Amino acid sequence: MERFWEHLTLEELSPSQWESLCDGCAQCCRIKLEDEDDGTLAETAVVCHLLDRDGCRCTAYADRSTLVPDCVTLTPEAARTLRWMPETCAYRRLAEGRPLPPWHPLLTGNPDSVHEARASVRGQVLSEVDVHPDDFEAHIIRWVTP
Repeated sequence: MERFWEHLTLEELSPSQWESLCDGCAQCCRIKLEDEDDGTLAETAVVCHLLDRDGCRCTAYADRSTLVPDCVTLTPEAARTLRWMPETCAYRRLAEGRPLPPWHPLLTGNPDSVHEARASVRGQVLSEVDVHPDDFEAHIIRWVTP
């Protein structure tokens, strides 16, 4: 496969190339809590109700922004500025001039390599439908990625 990400900017990618950069980790689907006093974000082990927690893909991807108004539609500019995106995120890494992680499916040819590397949320999160919003703080975690 052509390594298009090595010679194209994020703005130059076709829609299919852009979508293929997503490794399926679903870390961006984890709910973050913002401290009202200082604006810091805390990450939780709670994910959006639209996430298929086994497949680590959105079950309503095309309509996600309508169904979940605060769902972020990732753009090249957002990839450069959203510091809460995971360090392993291909969009963030490329925006910062870093290579894809070695387990990325575009490099391995295996869509499960992200799960095998334990870089995805598979088996590690709860759906927001199973946790009362007042209890999200009890699920704050420090996510460690490979």
